[in-house]
Amino acid sequence: MEKSAAADAAAATATVAPPAEDPTAAPVAVVDPRLLVREEGLKGYVTEFKRKVKGGELGSLPVVIGLIIIWTIFQAKNSLFLSADNLSNISYFLSATGMLAIGLVFVLLLGEIDLSVGSVSGLASTLFAVFAVNHGMNPWLALILTIITGVGIGALHGWFFAKIGVPAFVVTLAGFLGWNGLMLWLLGDSGTINIPSDSGPVHILGQSSFFMDQAIIGAYLLAGLGVVLSAVGQFNEQRRRRAAGVPFRPTSEILVRVALLAIASFVAAAVLNNASGVSNALVIFLASLVVVDFVLRRTTYGRKVFAVGGGIEAARRAGISVPMVRITVFAISGGFAAVGGMFFAGQTASATLNAGGGNTLMLAIAAAVIGGTSLFGGRGSVWSALLGMLVIQSIQTGLDLLNMNTSIQYMITGGVLLGAVVIDSVSRRSQKAAGRG
Repeated sequence: MEKSAAADAAAATATVAPPAEDPTAAPVAVVDPRLLVREEGLKGYVTEFKRKVKGGELGSLPVVIGLIIIWTIFQAKNSLFLSADNLSNISYFLSATGMLAIGLVFVLLLGEIDLSVGSVSGLASTLFAVFAVNHGMNPWLALILTIITGVGIGALHGWFFAKIGVPAFVVTLAGFLGWNGLMLWLLGDSGTINIPSDSGPVHILGQSSFFMDQAIIGAYLLAGLGVVLSAVGQFNEQRRRRAAGVPFRPTSEILVRVALLAIASFVAAAVLNNASGVSNALVIFLASLVVVDFVLRRTTYGRKVFAVGGGIEAARRAGISVPMVRITVFAISGGFAAVGGMFFAGQTASATLNAGGGNTLMLAIAAAVIGGTSLFGGRGSVWSALLGMLVIQSIQTGLDLLNMNTSIQYMITGGVLLGAVVIDSVSRRSQKAAGRG
């Protein structure tokens, strides 16, 4: 730790020349504030937390607090809310709309919107049913063609937006109507195509399918894998930053972070094991979050997405192909919408008129925004899809347990969404006032 502190001090301390009006003054050493925070221990972290809150850097704090309040209220109203079976249901049913929300995060990071994801997800489930059931195609080949179609639809939307100049709102609204019409045409008069429950992807995504066939070790294996990957990632980042001569997290802080993650992961695993285990749908959803988070935070492409969302002209001057980023982002959104459609098909073992309809689109957008992704672009994380869906699915499930009308659910979800946008707007204003906006 002494070597670590010394390296941190050397990397974080710089010598600044005296002002021009006082050439006789001695140079002033400027210390990176992150180093001062760590030197002060717990007090330093508390001070830094207060500074971030005052400066509008709230992160996931509002949604975590909101989730705690929601769970507390529903548990007080019905003791079954935090039961293992109910939490298992929440974790399963949030995954389908959550997949749509992942794709929408990319679009929102550009400061744009994609209104077509609900219709694209419904069309995807219908196309899979037509390929696999009506034409007897191999289910896995049908799945691949379905996802490719979703990616192509998204790329088409992006092309009209990036190359022709049609506003994203308009082109995706047209897609919302057009793809929904195509879905209705493919379903025909019956309006439903039943898919055999043992049909490849549909079987894997069904509510009765669990990781490692309900083996207890499965949940703990996933929890342990997540903790190990987190630890490896954080220690690798520490090594890279130390080699680059910039401030890095001390080993003690990393160990605390990993320990907290381990506690949360293994508690969640134990709860789900008390029900039926970890559903395959949740495993795939979480794996998608990890992969996409890596793409956004650790790759050149991810940095380009944030750059375009932060300022188009600045991105152009930096040599970024803005049209390419826009087209690929909408293609990603379309691809995840198609995957989400397969999740819906897995839940019902069918393709129906209601697939991707109703309030699916609004809930997917709400999940991304409630979770912390900004509507103004340039700020957010794919983990907001998980946090937002936890809030929304908790509200839905809690109200169902209380036998409340769907209208109440809509009003509460709308209020939560408005609150999230208000917090985002106030946060941005605070950051600008603090000189960080």
